[in-house]
Amino acid sequence: MNEPESGLERAQGAPIAASRRHTLLPYWLVGTLSSLMYIINVVVMFPFFFLLGILKFIIPIPAWQTLCRMITSKLGTLWVSVNTMNLHITKRMRWDVTLPDDLRITESYLVISNHRSWSDILVLQKVFNRRIPFLTFFLKKELIWVPLLGLAWWALDFPFMRRYSKQQLAKHPELAGKDILATRRACEKFKGMPVSVMNFVEGTRFTTQKHEQQSSPHRHLLRPKAGGVAFVLNAMGSGLQSILDVTIVYP
Repeated sequence: MNEPESGLERAQGAPIAASRRHTLLPYWLVGTLSSLMYIINVVVMFPFFFLLGILKFIIPIPAWQTLCRMITSKLGTLWVSVNTMNLHITKRMRWDVTLPDDLRITESYLVISNHRSWSDILVLQKVFNRRIPFLTFFLKKELIWVPLLGLAWWALDFPFMRRYSKQQLAKHPELAGKDILATRRACEKFKGMPVSVMNFVEGTRFTTQKHEQQSSPHRHLLRPKAGGVAFVLNAMGSGLQSILDVTIVYP
C-alpha cells in the first residue's frame, strides 16, 4: 500500500469479533460477579492513580511529569490486564481477532474504530493490551465527575473535551476553536513517549434510529466525523507512526 501524504502508515485488516458462549451459572449472577470485580479493580487502583496525578500536578517539572506519565501508563496496563482476566473468567467469550504482525509497544498510534456498544472500550483494551501503548480515549468533559473513574482518567491524561452546540457558538462566538486548543494542549502532554490515541470516528454509538436520521450512505456505519482525527493529527501528527483502523463486529 502506498504511503499516505501525512507520512503515516495505515495498518489495515484488524477486525475483532466476539460472541458469547453458554455458562452454567445464571446470567444475573455472572453479571453481578463481573460488575463486582470491575468495581474492586477500580477501588484498588484508584489511590495509585490519584497520588501520581497529584504529584504530577504540583511538581511542574517536565522530566518528573514524564516519569509520572510512564508509571501511570504501566498501572493502566495492569488495570486493563485485571479487567481482561475478568472478561475471561466471567464472560466466556469466543474471540476472533485479526491483527497486523508488526505492532510495537514502542511506537505511537492513532487508533480509529466503529462504535457499536459500551463494551467496545473493554474489547479494544483487551485486544491491544501489551501490544501497543496504553489506549488513551477522548472523553466528554462531564465524565470527570464519574466517581473514582473520572479522577483516574484525569491522572492518566485522558483528554476531556467540551463540545459546543451551534446555538452556544451563535450566542458566544468567542468559544469557537476552544475545543481545538484543548485537544492540542492534551496531545502535547504525550510528546516524548509512546502513546495510542483512540477515536471513535462516528462520534457516537451506532443505532438503527441514528442511521436513519443521518441518511448514512454506509450500511453498518454512521457518517464519520473528521474533527477528532483532524485535531489529533494537527497536534501530534509528526509523533505518530501509524493509523490502526479497527472494525468491531458482534455476530
